[in-house]
Amino acid sequence: MKRKPPSDSPFEAQRKAAQRSALNALKRARRSADKAGVSLSEWEGEFLDSVGERVKTHGRAFADPEKGAPGQALSAMQGRKLKEITAKAKGEEPKRRWGRKPKEP
Repeated sequence: MKRKPPSDSPFEAQRKAAQRSALNALKRARRSADKAGVSLSEWEGEFLDSVGERVKTHGRAFADPEKGAPGQALSAMQGRKLKEITAKAKGEEPKRRWGRKPKEP
């Protein structure tokens, strides 16, 4: 019985897990939008495609280490946009930013 060689380091395993998680989240967002019949804007579709390609190619979708945690595959803003696209696909209302209430007429 052959065993797998031990992984390089726990950090490497965490990085690979973050990469798989990000790719799965991107696929889920696309699938839920297609299933619900929600049409994504051209920008949103391009965002999902380009981020997915960068994660597959480089292991993460951002180059500047100050934009996200070292072991994460998506930056903070990419994660936020992904959540917004997923919420749109589910038909949920967008969350308010900065705690502002909408202006009343």
